[in-house]
Amino acid sequence: MIIEIRGQKVLLDSDVAKVYEVETRDVNKAVKNNPDKFPNESYIFELTKD
Repeated sequence: MIIEIRGQKVLLDSDVAKVYEVETRDVNKAVKNNPDKFPNESYIFELTKD
């Protein structure tokens, strides 16, 4: 499930959801609602077409 994008090893939110057997939206909601558990911006980032 770990892939490499631009030299960084990443795990997609959809894969995290599969591991925990929840919906992807629930993973994203948990991250949004618990910024103290994900304090560093390098933990989470959004991919764009650019």
